[in-house]
Parts: sequence; structure tokens; C-alpha cells
Amino acid sequence: MKHFAYAFLGSTLLAGPLAAQETDLLIGSVSASSSHYAYFVAVGQLINENAEGLRASVVETGGTMDNVRRMARGQVDFGTVTTNVQRHAAEGTNEFEGNAQDLTLLWVYTGAPQNVVVRADADVDSLEDLKEVRFNPGMRGSATEATTEAVFETLGLSADFVRGSTTDIVGMIKDNRVAGYVKSGAGNKLDGSTMDIATSTDISILGLTDDQAETLRSEMPDISVVDVPEGAADGLPAYTAWSFGVGVAAPSTMDEDVVYQVVKVIMEDKEAQANAMSSLKGMNLADVTLQYGTIPLHPGAARWFEEQGIELPEKLKPAE
Repeated sequence: MKHFAYAFLGSTLLAGPLAAQETDLLIGSVSASSSHYAYFVAVGQLINENAEGLRASVVETGGTMDNVRRMARGQVDFGTVTTNVQRHAAEGTNEFEGNAQDLTLLWVYTGAPQNVVVRADADVDSLEDLKEVRFNPGMRGSATEATTEAVFETLGLSADFVRGSTTDIVGMIKDNRVAGYVKSGAGNKLDGSTMDIATSTDISILGLTDDQAETLRSEMPDISVVDVPEGAADGLPAYTAWSFGVGVAAPSTMDEDVVYQVVKVIMEDKEAQANAMSSLKGMNLADVTLQYGTIPLHPGAARWFEEQGIELPEKLKPAE
């Protein structure tokens, strides 16, 4: 299956043979209300301004699970997929049992603590208190939703799950029709949609207990347990959350030279990505990729790492 398209607009055809070689790329992102969407807008702009012959467009999607499906159907060329889902998809495990996906890693840009956010007036002080409470486990079709369900099952927790888009759920929390939701953080800060809720509604974060954290460490090795320091938002104390890396994946069939150009542009950028997502300021994306990556790099991405003299761990080496 061909996963990138050569699009020739009428004006492009008239512009001559050099312009006609431009390659269009569709990037699967997330909901436009998320801080991560702004990141992918910056990625698209970087590609358009610095990668010769490439033209990228960002597609608003339902996030990780939606992007995996869209890549399989050839509807986007590459997109954001969390590191835990990347592993399950590539290995054909969990929700991909018997249906392994052709996925390779391009890069990882951040870790994403999974913040359990509730209205302060919801009379919910712990994860156990969510039993029979109307609560959103994450945007419909997202890695957050799938991971929350797995975490709740592992910990013996339950809630009255309400499904929907981030935009819909944010409105329902503000209107007190839903008590809260799970939302990926932007590094150690709350997501933009959570901050939107907090402008009009007092919120609190439900952290893991020590016993719950230990259970997840032993029974769910595909995710991490992290301690988020105080200050995720003004007045919030430190807490413990489950987490995974947020990265960018593509089918192995994506052109190697195109992937190399994209990864080179991303890794050499020092400002645009951090301006779009402040938690990335000062971060080395190569190191983040080495830390969080769970599946082999695409050969085009691996080429960039090898050119920098970076030794790849076995788990990230491209398949022969």
C-alpha cells in the first residue's frame, strides 16, 4: 500500500516540472482542543519551510487509535501514536490481538502523564470514589481511553463511563453533567483543555496510591508510573499518575528519503516545537526517543540517528 501521495494541483502543473515533484503528506494528529494539536501544526510548518519538495497538512483526528486505523487505510501518511499502543499494534497484542499493524517509529516528543481530572465539588477524593460516577475515560478512540480502561480493570476500579470528543466532554464537565475525565498532560503541566475547564470550574487531580502504583508497575509493563511535581497548575500538589510516551509512527512502506527529511527537520529544530508546547523547552528529542521508544525505527529515521553517531538499542533497530 502506498502511504504518501504525489498531489498535483492545477497551478502546480502550470508551474513546471520542478514544482510538480512536490510530495503531499497528511499528518494524523489529535483533537484541535488539545495542546498536542498545536505541536503538530508546528511540525507541519517546519516541514513546509525546511524540507525541500515536501508539503505537509495536519489532519484533526481522534488520536492514537484513530491514527493507527487511518494509516492502515492509507488515509494519513504518519501520525501520533502513544508508545504503549505502538508496541501492542506492532506485536498484535491487547486490542490488536491477531491483527498486527505495520508500524515503525519516527520519533518520540514527550512523556504524557495521564491526569485524572475531576470537578472539586464532585465529592470524589480517590479513584475508588469514581464508582457509579459519570466520568470520561479519555477522548473516544484515543490511547488515553484504551489505557484508562486497562488501568481500571487491572486495579479493580469502575465508573459510569461517558464517551465523547474532548470538546464535548469539556463542555459537559463545565455544565456539571460529567464529573471529570482523563487527559494526557503536556509534560508535567496540565493540558490546554484542562486549563480551559479550570478557568470557570475548580478542579482536583486524583493520584494513584502507593499500592496502586506498585500494581501497575508489576502488571502493566507497557506503561510507566511517574511522580508529577507540584505546580502542574497553580495550587496543585504533587501526585502520582500512569504515563506513556507520545510519539510519531508511520508504516514501513513510507519512503525512506521522505522520512529522513522529516526526522532531520524535527531533530534540528531548536525553537518552533518548544514554542508550540512549552514543556519541550530544553528537551533533546533524540534522547526522549531513545528513552520512550518501544518499536523499531523506520529506516529513514534510523539513518538520521546513525549519522549522529547515536548507538541504537536493540528494540529500536530497524527490522532487517
